[in-house]
Amino acid sequence: MELVWATDDLVIDGQPYPGFPILLWDSMECCVPANQFFRQYLLRGIIGSKRSWPSTGRALYDFFSFLQAHELNWRDVDRGEAKSLVAAYRDYCLMACELAPNTTRQRLIYVCEFYKYALKEGWVKLLPFAFEERTVRRETGFLAHVDASGGKAVVNDVMPRTHKTLPKFLSMAEIKSLLAVAENPHHRMIIRLALHTGLRREEIAAFPLAYVFDPDKVPRTKRNLHIRLDPYDGSGMVTKGSKLRVIYVSRKLMAELYRYVTKMRGERASLSKTPQKALFLNKSGEPYRDDGKSLNRIISQTGKRVGITVHTHMLRHSYATHTLISLQRNRASGLEPLVFIQRQLGHSSIQTTMVYLHLVNEMADEAVLAYDDELNELAGAV
Repeated sequence: MELVWATDDLVIDGQPYPGFPILLWDSMECCVPANQFFRQYLLRGIIGSKRSWPSTGRALYDFFSFLQAHELNWRDVDRGEAKSLVAAYRDYCLMACELAPNTTRQRLIYVCEFYKYALKEGWVKLLPFAFEERTVRRETGFLAHVDASGGKAVVNDVMPRTHKTLPKFLSMAEIKSLLAVAENPHHRMIIRLALHTGLRREEIAAFPLAYVFDPDKVPRTKRNLHIRLDPYDGSGMVTKGSKLRVIYVSRKLMAELYRYVTKMRGERASLSKTPQKALFLNKSGEPYRDDGKSLNRIISQTGKRVGITVHTHMLRHSYATHTLISLQRNRASGLEPLVFIQRQLGHSSIQTTMVYLHLVNEMADEAVLAYDDELNELAGAV
């Protein structure tokens, strides 16, 4: 029997669910539990974003494929062996497939949720994993001082320990090289918007034409202009979690965007049979689909011309890192650098934004060490 992962467009109680994941065997009987879990886990809103549905489907598909390849039964949770089914799958992901710990962890989250559901339904008698106490990072904030957990939490013992990796970003020299080879004016403007605002890929793809205006109509005393990213204003804007936020753009960037609209966008807009709300259009005159996935290809191919490995989210990291450095140097602006970056990027928690502070601090450490090495070399030459 061959296991197949697929998607289907379901309609349940009159509500459409496009792209719903399903697992199929030659004999459908073996997949009933997994598909029943999908209906419960996904349709009940436990995963809020439908963009995460494919990840759930692929995770269970991969797990059941692993079991099939090793002639294991998913119900055999009490095998009497040192490794449980889930622990064996974890080691397979990490060692045989050499997947990143975070990727493996994400897959295991869905697999463990499936087994919790299976236990509740009576399909298995116990969970194929245990729980242990680990030290975790707690978010700071309101009522954080009354947290008596001591930084401890109970987690699945099969979960790989998390190792926080700092985001990769482009140096100013790399940014200049990237822009220098971006000869396509449409691609160049996409890169410029990402570097100047830190917008996510899907936000760039959906960025509305209606948000661009002539900055000369705004008093020149305003160096920075406010743009209200509102998913509910009818412009077609998309934000993570559909959260409204206000971002700042420089007058110069808005002037460039306005020039792009008036001088260049029409070339592609004329290819579409209907007016499009999105600022950026592909070579067919249509908006970039699938949350702008093709923007990664555009940006990575541009980077390859100068030997730079880059993707859309790296431009976001570059914006955050360099802006944070600039704000820290110019404290006279009255802005709290980290809070400004948090709001600009649309992070729900300041803890998410703090990764850039750690990155800047590491850069400072490296600069101090380099300076110390230079002094030591000078001392040795005397």
